[in-house]
Amino acid sequence: MATIINGKELAKKIRLELKNEVDELKSKGIEPKLSVIMVGNDKASEVYVRNKSKACNEIGIAFEEFLLPEETSKEELLGLIEKLNQRKDIHGILLQSPIPKHLDIREAFNSIDYRKDVDGFHPINVGKLAIGEESFVSCTPAGVMEMLKEYGIDVQGKRAVVIGRSNIVGKPLSQLLLNANATVTICHSKTQNIAEITKEADILVAALGKPKFVTANMVKKTAVVIDVGINRDEGKLVGDVDFENVEKIASYITPVPGGVGPMTVAMLMKNVVKAAKSTIN
Repeated sequence: MATIINGKELAKKIRLELKNEVDELKSKGIEPKLSVIMVGNDKASEVYVRNKSKACNEIGIAFEEFLLPEETSKEELLGLIEKLNQRKDIHGILLQSPIPKHLDIREAFNSIDYRKDVDGFHPINVGKLAIGEESFVSCTPAGVMEMLKEYGIDVQGKRAVVIGRSNIVGKPLSQLLLNANATVTICHSKTQNIAEITKEADILVAALGKPKFVTANMVKKTAVVIDVGINRDEGKLVGDVDFENVEKIASYITPVPGGVGPMTVAMLMKNVVKAAKSTIN
């Protein structure tokens, strides 16, 4: 039976460390602050924003929320982002996705000052990650790497397979694994004979958004399995991995919920603290 990688516990530990760092920053007259912009009233987004606000509160990070109506124009959104870019008291800016269809999310992300881009989506941060320079890294992939580190799982020289090529998880995580000297393969919807590829993986990451897609016959015995998916299946929260059966053959596995999810918010908090620290001359 696999060892369960407990993201909830690790996130708690990280938040505690961050609280101490925030106290130290405050003693130097710096109060880390996160601004979150939400356009429209997506129900899932409301939950995510609430979780972020709660985490900020717990750590001592100031939190400011901008709730914009569904019909917000491009000019209004970009104007607000520009104002927040200019404000010295704000260290991190986060635009909660999705946003209404008439707005261009890529343009909005690109207009956030890359030094305040705590989501790690700005092309400058993406480029820095690609060439191995210090940057803000997308929170979910950063959380996955933190979990591997915490559990002493060395990725160097290992065969890592990532299922999914999104800009938010698949691509940045592949880059992080590559930077850590893993041999990386990315699988996606057009990949042929996917099970043959995943069976080769020492580290298998599922980030495609399909409930229980990864079955036991796709996993090598003693592989490390990281499940990034969060899906509703018959009213239950499940991942992209058939946990019950894969757990029997993997060496390590992340559960859903309680695995990667809590780490995403913890790494966002880490990025806000990092942004605040960077303002110290």
